Amino acid sequence: MMNKKVVRKAVIPAAGLGTRFLPATKALPKEMLPIVDIPTVQYIVDEAVKSGIEEVLIITNSNKHCMENHFDKSYELEDRLTASGKMKEVEMINRIANMANIYYVRQKEPRGLGHAILCAKSFIGNEPFAILLGDDVVINKEGDPALRQLINAYKKVNASIVGVQTVAEDQVSKYGIVAPSEYDTSQGRLKKLYDMVEKPRQEDAPSRLAVLGRYVLTPEIFDLLENQTPGAGGEIQLTDAIKRLMTSQAVYSYDFEGTRYDVGDKFGFIKATIDFSLDREDLHDSVAAYIKEIAPGL
Repeated sequence: MMNKKVVRKAVIPAAGLGTRFLPATKALPKEMLPIVDIPTVQYIVDEAVKSGIEEVLIITNSNKHCMENHFDKSYELEDRLTASGKMKEVEMINRIANMANIYYVRQKEPRGLGHAILCAKSFIGNEPFAILLGDDVVINKEGDPALRQLINAYKKVNASIVGVQTVAEDQVSKYGIVAPSEYDTSQGRLKKLYDMVEKPRQEDAPSRLAVLGRYVLTPEIFDLLENQTPGAGGEIQLTDAIKRLMTSQAVYSYDFEGTRYDVGDKFGFIKATIDFSLDREDLHDSVAAYIKEIAPGL
């Protein structure tokens, strides 16, 4: 087993085309679509920071400049806001620019999630690292962020962790589904795995525990990704490499706590917008009143 190391780096793959949200994503990256007034990617970076991550690498493509601008200093905007006396807004944009040490690398061609993660190899080096997928926004008001839960689990077992939650039986074909060991019953939400199945038929699914966009992986995954043959869709699949990793070292799942929103899906995005609006003091009353107003006619 490798020596224990702190998980201090995270990778956020954000090179996808966002075709499910066309035409909005023709000019705007899907990661910049706002839930109320905060871009999705900011929620993801915020979760990483609150989980103890020090450095974040965002995998982009040639059309994602505005995402880089969002996390950069904006001196002209800051000067204009200051001149207008809007110091609360100045503080807000400065906080965004100082959230974390954020770096960028381009995935030059769309060859799948596994290939996107491989682009982070030189950035990560020989360290365990986190992955946060931008389509999955997880809110856990009463406890640790989802990624922090996975990092804590990693500290216990010093092995790769995939974040999972239970999905409806008729939804298993949309996800990677894990097969936990039937003999590992002592660690609660943490389960050792013996297999993962990418988008199985309902009758073939080994469980209802779906991989939902949060990982802590050991650096050995990069050697596997480098020679991983294309899988589903002709792309390099991260799931395939993790399955191969299981043959040489332990891999666990952690059933993380929190409400997860699939913001890569239109209905999931709408649900997030409604719930986040209701959770805001400045919007709750008006949004709640409007929902009550239209509810009788639905």
